[in-house]
Amino acid sequence: MSKVKIGTVQMSCVADKPTNLAKAIEQVKEAAKKGAQIICLQELFTSLYFCDEENYDNFALAESIPGPSTDALSNVAAEFNVVIVASLFEKRAQGLYHNTTAVLDADGTYLGKYRKMHIPDDPGFYEKFYFTPGDLGYKIFKTKYASIGVLICWDQWYPEAARITALMGAELLFYPTAIGWAVTQDAGTNTEQYNAWQTIQRSHAIANGIPVVSVNRVGEEAGVRFWGGSFISNPFGSLIYKASHDQEETVVTDVDLNQSDYYRSHWPFLRDRRIDSYHPITKRFIDGD
Repeated sequence: MSKVKIGTVQMSCVADKPTNLAKAIEQVKEAAKKGAQIICLQELFTSLYFCDEENYDNFALAESIPGPSTDALSNVAAEFNVVIVASLFEKRAQGLYHNTTAVLDADGTYLGKYRKMHIPDDPGFYEKFYFTPGDLGYKIFKTKYASIGVLICWDQWYPEAARITALMGAELLFYPTAIGWAVTQDAGTNTEQYNAWQTIQRSHAIANGIPVVSVNRVGEEAGVRFWGGSFISNPFGSLIYKASHDQEETVVTDVDLNQSDYYRSHWPFLRDRRIDSYHPITKRFIDGD
C-alpha cells in the first residue's frame, strides 16, 4: 500500500492494570473508527511506569506473551481490521522478564514480539532491575498494511538499531516510549531534553529514508512528568504530526510510504554506505595506541 493511516494513542495511566487495558482498547477502537490501519500504544501502557523504583512486588505486573492482554487486543484487531503495536511487561519464565512489544495483525493474528535491546538504568528509570536485555535481535513484522520495525524507548537513541531494522526491510519504524522530565527540573533543561529526543529520532528517519512513529505517555507519576510530545516524521525528518506535552490524544495521520523511494533516490545514503569500512563499530570504544 502506498498510503497508510497511522493511529497514535498518547494517554495517562493509573495503578489498576485492567483499567489501563480497557482504556487502551477504547482508544484503539476510537482510532479505528477514525480510519486508522496501524495503531501504536505507548510503552508499558497497562500500568504506571513502575521502573521509578526497585520493588520486587512490581514483578506481579508481568504476563506471558502471547497472554491475556494480547488475547484481548487480538479480538479488537480482528473486529476492526487494524494492526496493533502493543508494549507489555513480559514474564518469560520464573525470574526472567523482558520489556517487550507484541504485534497483532489486522485479522487478529499474533505476528510475534520484539524484546527491548537497550536497557537504561538512571534515577527514576531503573529498568535493569526488571528487564533482561532482548535476545531476539532486531525484527520486522509483515503486517497487512506495511512491513514495520519496532524498537522501544531507550533503543531510540541508537542509530545502529534503526539502521539494522531499516536494512531488514522496515517501511516504518515504531517507538513505543515512556520518557519524561523530573518535576524539579528547570524549563530550559526540559526543552533541551525533549528537542534532543525528537531530533535523534527524526535523524533516523532521514538516515534511513523511512517514516518514524514515536508514541509517549502523559501524566505525572512519582516525581516524573511524562512529556507526551508523540510525533510522526516523514522520511526526510519533517514532522507531519506532533502531540501536546500534557494532553491525552488519539490521532490518525496519513503516511505516504511512496515518499521513501523519492527521498532514497534523491539522497542516496544507502547507496553510498561504505560497509567495508564499518568493522570498528563493533568495538565498545576505539582506544588509542
